[in-house]
Amino acid sequence: MTQVTEGVTEHKAEQPAASGAVVNPAMPVRRVASVDVYRGFVMLLMMAEVLSFQKVSKALPDSTFWQFLSFNQSHVEWTWLSLHDMIQPSFTFLVGVVLPYSIASRKNSGATFSSVLFHTIKRSLILIFLGIFLRSMHSKQTNFTFEDTLTQIGLGYTFLVILSFYSKRVWLAALIIILAGYWLAFALYPLPNPGFDYAAAGVTADWEHNARGLAAHWNKNTNLAWSFDRWFLNLFPREKPFLFNRGGYATLSFIPTLATMIIGLFAGNALKSSSKPTDKIKFFVTTGIALIIVGMLLHVTGINPIVKKIWTPAWTIFSGGICFLFLAFFYGLIDVADKKRWSFFLMVIGANSIAAYVIADGGMREVISNSLHIHLGQTYDRVFGTAYSTLINGALVLFFEWLILYWMYRKKIFIKI
Repeated sequence: MTQVTEGVTEHKAEQPAASGAVVNPAMPVRRVASVDVYRGFVMLLMMAEVLSFQKVSKALPDSTFWQFLSFNQSHVEWTWLSLHDMIQPSFTFLVGVVLPYSIASRKNSGATFSSVLFHTIKRSLILIFLGIFLRSMHSKQTNFTFEDTLTQIGLGYTFLVILSFYSKRVWLAALIIILAGYWLAFALYPLPNPGFDYAAAGVTADWEHNARGLAAHWNKNTNLAWSFDRWFLNLFPREKPFLFNRGGYATLSFIPTLATMIIGLFAGNALKSSSKPTDKIKFFVTTGIALIIVGMLLHVTGINPIVKKIWTPAWTIFSGGICFLFLAFFYGLIDVADKKRWSFFLMVIGANSIAAYVIADGGMREVISNSLHIHLGQTYDRVFGTAYSTLINGALVLFFEWLILYWMYRKKIFIKI
């Protein structure tokens, strides 16, 4: 996500360099369009929240079609996933995918390891504070929370860049240590005792999504990450003490989020390699299927549940596999089969994803929606009936948001971090 505006380019040649060396060969490049399209698809899922499928489904409770769309435009309560749950891991995965290109580009322009590191730390801080800023838009004071997508990426990004200067063997070791260590830390954290105050944690002892046995160590707001936030988030000024996150999201998720970025780093390294396109697709598909199987086995055996909201190791592996399959699909269709024409709508979004994120999450949709009601009438969106009013309004808001991005695209205005 952080590299979106720099573009993803594929080098025709490459020279190895040590971490502190300066590399400055002039190498021709070509753009890997599939990454922008994949990113645009993910961003569209986020921007399309304005279509409010859930409200349409509630207005038409007998429609299986709208129930299906509603389910996939919302997050699951706890375990497993919907399509909407793949937005954040895809963002995160793509950070790793584009990093080999970004590092190579900076080396080619004469950057040293120390200059890359300084730039990385600055970028990480910007992402963290931008995430906090967006989460504070409707608060009376700064909302110090660190579970936002941008903040989670920012917390782990510097570590990812440092890792990228080492070998794939080191990447794999780091990935295993992160996932195994995170699993062990949760598994060793004690389960609630008989006198535990579930109300103070925002859950109930008999909540239908609570697991039993070993998997109970990852239940909502009774786990290690929740306990950490009860201490950590109360170190910051707040309107009232932090007790729990209603969704169960947690700051410590940035640790396995880093693991997702490392998985993306493997994908980006393969994408940038000189291997044949068919071999790359085969690697993406086989790796994706293998990761999905491992994640599912961890879940069904009770070793570790698949929970996106606290980014369990099983979720990291499972969602990483799905991301590999998405990448295989877009790479095969866009860059190998050269079927690009249909994807322009997504390309415009993906080429300016920071701007798209801010537009979708920064209050722009409310401004556009209010303007539409002012100029088209308060009931214009009921032309097909009240049940579809949010859909009509949302579709127009989404269209105007895209037009803003299209104008930026035509003017070559790309937001960089």
